[in-house]
Amino acid sequence: MDKEQQTNPLHGMTLEKILNSLVENYGWEELGRRINIRCFNYEPSVKSSLKFLRKTPWARAKVEKLYMSRID
Repeated sequence: MDKEQQTNPLHGMTLEKILNSLVENYGWEELGRRINIRCFNYEPSVKSSLKFLRKTPWARAKVEKLYMSRID
Protein backbone atom coordinates (compact mmCIF):
# COMPACT_ATOMS: atom_id res chain seq x y z
CA MET A 1 0.00 0.00 0.00
CA ASP A 2 1.40 3.40 -0.88
CA LYS A 3 1.90 6.16 1.66
CA GLU A 4 -0.93 8.30 0.27
CA GLN A 5 -3.50 5.57 0.94
CA GLN A 6 -2.14 4.97 4.44
CA THR A 7 -2.78 8.59 5.39
CA ASN A 8 -6.17 8.84 3.63
CA PRO A 9 -8.83 8.60 6.37
CA LEU A 10 -11.44 7.58 3.78
CA HIS A 11 -9.38 4.60 2.64
CA GLY A 12 -11.48 1.47 3.05
CA MET A 13 -14.68 3.42 3.72
CA THR A 14 -17.52 2.90 1.30
CA LEU A 15 -19.94 5.68 0.50
CA GLU A 16 -22.66 3.58 2.12
CA LYS A 17 -20.71 3.31 5.39
CA ILE A 18 -20.05 7.06 5.37
CA LEU A 19 -23.72 7.87 4.72
CA ASN A 20 -24.98 5.44 7.36
CA SER A 21 -22.57 6.90 9.89
CA LEU A 22 -23.76 10.45 9.16
CA VAL A 23 -27.44 9.45 9.34
CA GLU A 24 -26.82 7.65 12.63
CA ASN A 25 -24.97 10.65 14.03
CA TYR A 26 -27.15 13.51 12.73
CA GLY A 27 -30.41 12.00 11.51
CA TRP A 28 -31.95 12.85 8.14
CA GLU A 29 -33.37 16.20 9.21
CA GLU A 30 -30.07 17.59 10.48
CA LEU A 31 -28.15 16.05 7.58
CA GLY A 32 -30.53 17.80 5.18
CA ARG A 33 -29.98 21.07 7.01
CA ARG A 34 -26.20 20.73 6.85
CA ILE A 35 -26.14 19.57 3.22
CA ASN A 36 -29.18 20.97 1.46
CA ILE A 37 -29.86 18.40 -1.24
CA ARG A 38 -33.24 17.01 -2.16
CA CYS A 39 -32.45 13.35 -1.43
CA PHE A 40 -31.80 14.28 2.23
CA ASN A 41 -34.84 16.52 2.63
CA TYR A 42 -37.70 14.82 0.77
CA GLU A 43 -38.51 11.18 1.53
CA PRO A 44 -34.88 10.35 2.35
CA SER A 45 -33.52 6.84 2.13
CA VAL A 46 -30.05 5.37 1.98
CA LYS A 47 -30.77 3.73 -1.37
CA SER A 48 -31.96 6.90 -3.14
CA SER A 49 -29.23 9.01 -1.56
CA LEU A 50 -26.50 6.59 -2.66
CA LYS A 51 -27.86 6.59 -6.20
CA PHE A 52 -27.74 10.40 -6.31
CA LEU A 53 -24.36 10.74 -4.59
CA ARG A 54 -22.69 8.23 -6.91
CA LYS A 55 -23.79 10.29 -9.94
CA THR A 56 -23.08 13.73 -8.46
CA PRO A 57 -19.43 14.45 -7.57
CA TRP A 58 -20.07 17.83 -5.92
CA ALA A 59 -22.66 16.33 -3.55
CA ARG A 60 -20.44 13.35 -2.74
CA ALA A 61 -17.60 15.76 -1.93
CA LYS A 62 -19.84 17.62 0.53
CA VAL A 63 -20.82 14.36 2.24
CA GLU A 64 -17.18 13.25 2.50
CA LYS A 65 -16.16 16.67 3.83
CA LEU A 66 -18.83 16.54 6.54
CA TYR A 67 -17.75 13.02 7.48
CA MET A 68 -14.10 14.11 7.65
CA SER A 69 -14.94 17.10 9.86
CA ARG A 70 -16.70 14.73 12.25
CA ILE A 71 -13.74 12.37 12.64
CA ASP A 72 -11.06 15.06 13.06
